[in-house]
Amino acid sequence: MKLHGTFAQFGMACCIASAPVQAAPAAMPHYDHIFVIISENKGFEQIMDHPQWTPVIHKLAKEYGLASQFYAEVHSSEGNYIAMLGGDTFGIHDDDAFYCKAGMKDEFCEKTQKPDYADHDLTAPSLMDQMAEKGLSWKAYMEDIPSAGSLVPRWPTRAYPVKGSPNELYAAKHNGFVSFKNVNSEPYTELKQHLAGFSQLYADLDSGDVPNYAHIVPNQCNEMHGMGNDDGPNVPADCNGDTNLAGLIKRGDAEIGMLVDKITHSKFWSAPGNSAIVVTFDENNSEARKSGQQGCCGYDPKSLANFGGGHIVTIVITNHGPRHVVDPTPYNHYSLLRTTEAAFGIDRYLGHAADTDKGVVTMTPLFAVK
Repeated sequence: MKLHGTFAQFGMACCIASAPVQAAPAAMPHYDHIFVIISENKGFEQIMDHPQWTPVIHKLAKEYGLASQFYAEVHSSEGNYIAMLGGDTFGIHDDDAFYCKAGMKDEFCEKTQKPDYADHDLTAPSLMDQMAEKGLSWKAYMEDIPSAGSLVPRWPTRAYPVKGSPNELYAAKHNGFVSFKNVNSEPYTELKQHLAGFSQLYADLDSGDVPNYAHIVPNQCNEMHGMGNDDGPNVPADCNGDTNLAGLIKRGDAEIGMLVDKITHSKFWSAPGNSAIVVTFDENNSEARKSGQQGCCGYDPKSLANFGGGHIVTIVITNHGPRHVVDPTPYNHYSLLRTTEAAFGIDRYLGHAADTDKGVVTMTPLFAVK
């Protein structure tokens, strides 16, 4: 397997030699907890060819498990977050709010005049439904969500600014949970339990009372999405991707390090049960979309569900699993969904997570238990 640029210089070649990866076995071990940390809009080479920008990611990739051929499904962001939870993009290829329908005019429904516009309020089954059927818990931890259970598309906004804060630190386009009607129609008391901010994340980690499954999504300055020159006042210098890309990526790398450290020092992490952290991205960067392979596992430029979201970094950190592994198996977000389902004992894979004939398989080599 060819390693890109300076990535090879950081010891990954030795990892391949010392820990060859075999074909994934059929069975996944049971997991009690899976936390998915999601960053934004950075391709594999953009991250792994710049170790001076991403020392944390390089360290985690070397110490734990790297899926070296992992791909997103589509552009833009929202469809990938939905794919992780529903096994399909359902034709959503924009970042409009969950309540948007064809022809609707609304500040947060920008693409509704496009032909074949998809209804964004999804009635399809989701991983959250499967978890509920199993009696398992789930939660979205969203940094800078204005309050627990909030369904606002963005926060703050130009109409409702927060003094000293950039606009749109929180963006629901990065919160795939709210796109499913079974979630966004929940009573507020339940929504508050399922959609929470980082203060609740820290409290849950301190107590060790954590959900079985969770997405952890930093704000747009801390997840490497960043802001630009046209995004209004109060944008920190290392959040401005137009003028300081290196600073933005370094900031996001440090955020991943902080989150992983907090999770691995929570009391549940040292318990006998299996727990995992998946660090992944939603899609690659715009320059990387111009050349090279853009997808796997049924990837087809004409496919609404998997036209290719690009090659992205994905790392699996386990408390009892493998170390120093590079897995070159082609995977995508549908593979991650299938893996999550299998790890929780769910044997009905949603949507394209069931596309075994197209190479969608569980990520067993990275979750195998010693």
